[in-house]
Amino acid sequence: MKIVFTDLDGTLLDARTYSFDAALPALDLLRSKKIPLVICTSKTRAEVELWRTRLGIEHPFIVENGGAVFIPKGYFSFRIPNSHQRDGYSVLELGAPYRELVADLKAATRESGCDVLGFSDMSVAELAVRSLLPVHQAELAKRREYDEAFEVLSSGTYRLLEAIERRGRKWTRGDRFYHITGNNDKAMAVAGLSALLRKAHGEITTIGLGDGWNDVGLLASVDVPVLVRSRFDAAIKRAEPRCIVTDAPGPHGWNHAMLELLAA
Repeated sequence: MKIVFTDLDGTLLDARTYSFDAALPALDLLRSKKIPLVICTSKTRAEVELWRTRLGIEHPFIVENGGAVFIPKGYFSFRIPNSHQRDGYSVLELGAPYRELVADLKAATRESGCDVLGFSDMSVAELAVRSLLPVHQAELAKRREYDEAFEVLSSGTYRLLEAIERRGRKWTRGDRFYHITGNNDKAMAVAGLSALLRKAHGEITTIGLGDGWNDVGLLASVDVPVLVRSRFDAAIKRAEPRCIVTDAPGPHGWNHAMLELLAA
């Protein structure tokens, strides 16, 4: 059985317009073959719920760079260890509490002398402008639980990242923003959910698609890694040489790669 893990921004969704229209042929084929499509993103649960509705999928999903795995109630016939029930989901929390991450980022900022602007510092309107999100989606993006996204405003980025690491936190980078997380990442979440899917279905083949540095763990954790073309692709390919690199960016590249893989 095939399982597809996908990033959203810059991968399944266009990096500027957030459209997935170019990927509709592959999405329809996945649906017809009953192949689970698992979203694995830096977005919040509130954002992913919006996109799951738009995409018409009901499978588990991974939020905030591996901060948590949300599994719809009754999706598996067995009990999920270390999970708790919330709002119709079994939730596997892997990340640190948001308030702690915000506090650690502010401390690292003071120590390094590097100025940043976090999502917690921005109004909904300001975030909408900086992220190119519609206002209602910017509001959903601020409902963070396990990951603080931020923009670097001054020099000293490396000093800042070292200060984050000294506090026992991880950092990663997406297309627009840096992120501070706990000890979690996408790799940990993908591995945990893959183990549950393997228990439910037996042998599985995992396909993963991503475009940014925060997707390296995702790509390294699947059987078939697909790197959707981006400004980071050459460096990511060196970090994960197994990657298939698409000819086109965004949903165009996503669609072409998925059609080829499903045909094979």
